[in-house]
Amino acid sequence: MVIKVFVATSSGSIAIRKKQQEVVGFLEANKIDFKELDIAGDEDNRRWMRENVPGEKKPQNGIPLPPQIFNEEQYCGDFDSFFSAKEENIIYSFLGLAPPPDSKTEEIAMEGAEGEAEEEEETAEGEEPGEDEDS
Repeated sequence: MVIKVFVATSSGSIAIRKKQQEVVGFLEANKIDFKELDIAGDEDNRRWMRENVPGEKKPQNGIPLPPQIFNEEQYCGDFDSFFSAKEENIIYSFLGLAPPPDSKTEEIAMEGAEGEAEEEEETAEGEEPGEDEDS
């Protein structure tokens, strides 16, 4: 499975260029195989990207901006979803990849989620029976 990152190499937008660089730099640094596909110089790439971004993920004007990320034909997300997944340490599941055997990122995210669930249970157990927030 190959991650496809659709970029615009000749984008005039500094914000778009920075977002593209962040995605590509992260994938390179983490040795995640990917293919960079230019939508600025290749009409087929541009058409494929636009047709395969789900309707609910497209902006109001209907034209999704790069970077857009796919795992083969499966849409992963745009920069904002990539950034959120990175912050939450769930980047491998976001990309539809199994984490590498020596990776702690997914384990840490799972432990954090379990810890939060335990805290919620303890809070619920600590309440007196019959106590209501409505009272």
